[in-house]
Amino acid sequence: MTEPQVGIMMLGMLVFLIMLGFPIAFTLIAMGVAFGYFAIGDIIFSLLVQRAYGVMSNDVLIAVPLFLFMGYMVERANILDRLFSSLQLAARGMPASLAVASLITCALFATATGIVGAVVTLMGLLALPAMLNAGYDKRLSSGVICAGGCLGILIPPSIMLILYGAMAGVSVVRLYAAALIPGLLLASLYILYVMGRAIINPKVAPKLSTEKLDVPLGQVYWGLLTSFVPLFVLIMSVLGAILFGLATPHEAAGIGALGAILLAAVYRQLTFARLREAVFLTARTSAMVCWLFVGSWIFSSVFSLLDGHSLIEHWISGLSLSPLQFLLLAQLMIFILGWPLEWTEIIIIFVPIFLPLLHMFGIDPLFFGVLVALNIQTSFLTPPMAMSAFYLKGIAPKGIELGDIFLGIMPFLLLVFVAMFILYMVPGIVFWLPGVLYG
Repeated sequence: MTEPQVGIMMLGMLVFLIMLGFPIAFTLIAMGVAFGYFAIGDIIFSLLVQRAYGVMSNDVLIAVPLFLFMGYMVERANILDRLFSSLQLAARGMPASLAVASLITCALFATATGIVGAVVTLMGLLALPAMLNAGYDKRLSSGVICAGGCLGILIPPSIMLILYGAMAGVSVVRLYAAALIPGLLLASLYILYVMGRAIINPKVAPKLSTEKLDVPLGQVYWGLLTSFVPLFVLIMSVLGAILFGLATPHEAAGIGALGAILLAAVYRQLTFARLREAVFLTARTSAMVCWLFVGSWIFSSVFSLLDGHSLIEHWISGLSLSPLQFLLLAQLMIFILGWPLEWTEIIIIFVPIFLPLLHMFGIDPLFFGVLVALNIQTSFLTPPMAMSAFYLKGIAPKGIELGDIFLGIMPFLLLVFVAMFILYMVPGIVFWLPGVLYG
């Protein structure tokens, strides 16, 4: 068996072991060390130690625990119910006002936390019963919560973009600028869809009762001032500091972490128990990310030593693909991988396989990264392993079946593909803001 064949066998065994449920980070390390020992002998152990130290001292990854801590503290500030109520009142005159308020709340909260499971669960507890009680279609309501909860993967400050930037050697600042407009585009498509559904068929999203519509403007403004404005200012302060070069991503993340603590204190939710829980969750998730990076580097390095990358490169070059065809093939493979795998596994294991091929087709890694971030949302929305659907099903009221949630997700999944098609047709959407800000 030749070395490239061993490399392909190594990749196949990795996917098989992950599907069996083995821990991803340690499976990567074990496979990398085992096959690395076959390729280069005892040197693999020194490389493992050096890479572990290199990951722990990576400046780019400093932002990950800080953004995670910011998200966990915002989640514990109990601002979500106030935010949803105020946006519900502000959007009361619009078609499908509860669904629109839910999507805006999801977008803001997902951006602040970046944790899909937390957003879907909390919004499922808060907004789903409100929509169902107002007579909304259960499929539409479920789809709104699941799709809206995934927006934080794409809209900055996104942890996924930090990981991609570290893997691809792309500036996280430019990635944030490039992903901002596509993220807002996708959120806008969601909002336009639910409003259009309500206009075409008012039964799926009935208008609010007269009592809820007859609310003084002063009450609406006060609700927005005490819920929407603080969270919006926190997000814009962090994002603005990054985009306008006032702070590096990890410095801005530090500002965000401090702002989240102050926000929790203002809402009288800052307790030692909540702070300790946020620190514990941050440490646990950060450790997972760091070991994923260690395992990914060892695995990809050994895979390259075995000429696995060159075999894939020769196979793809033999297909005589155009740049557009290569992009479509890569995105199709990522979409299929999203069925059994989580986004972290796709970014850490499989995206590095495509990165060396980008220069061959003249594709900007910035554009590719935004497409990947958009595509990876489908991993949470595609049955049968749509994790957002399972998050929602776990807390949904009786009468909401998993099949209803899957059917409700389908139109929003289609809108993700529409957004990707728009980016393919108008790539300037990705490059415009980085070009304006950084030339």
